[in-house]
Amino acid sequence: MAGAASVLSDDSLLSRIDRRLYRLERVFALLSGLAVFALMILAVVSVAGRNFFNQPLPGYVDWIEQAMPLIAFMGISYVQRDGAHIRMDMLVGALRGRALYLAEFITTFAILILMVLLVWGSWAHFERSFDWAAPMWSRDSSMDIALPLWPAKLLAPVAFSILCVRLVLQFWGYARAFILGLPKPVAVPLVMDAATLAAREAEHVSQREDRGDA
Repeated sequence: MAGAASVLSDDSLLSRIDRRLYRLERVFALLSGLAVFALMILAVVSVAGRNFFNQPLPGYVDWIEQAMPLIAFMGISYVQRDGAHIRMDMLVGALRGRALYLAEFITTFAILILMVLLVWGSWAHFERSFDWAAPMWSRDSSMDIALPLWPAKLLAPVAFSILCVRLVLQFWGYARAFILGLPKPVAVPLVMDAATLAAREAEHVSQREDRGDA
């Protein structure tokens, strides 16, 4: 499983693009979190309606289907940027220097190819659902209250495209680190060991205590 990671920054073009993309990724992650919160509210309304008025929220399952892409896909690029996706570090975690960057370079490239294929496939899936001439521009709809499905289907290629941009930046960062032999490359997640992580957490707690005392 991936450990805690940090992403360094400097004044290079790569780092500037990384920081700008990170702002967009944070917005998408926020939308994902708001979708989770909205589903919680809908669940409360539906259960309360069923228990007190014998009338659950109409189309509750339909709204869940619409929100699933928001929850499942919109935060993946944000998590990729910080290196927080679950993965096996038994081999990669033992590598250092150029060997580590080469391994990350290869795996990032493989993921990028997969995501490009997923963008292509999910966009084709969206196109089959969207039609300018159809009511609400949709060829298909949900089972209960007939919500158009194309907005939910559009979210997948949008989120995957942003992830592809992130993977290109990380691909660039690892290639740069491998060629130049950089000890601490920018715009890529650097996995911290347990001692470094503990030291950073202690420093963070100490800073909070100092601000509280002030």
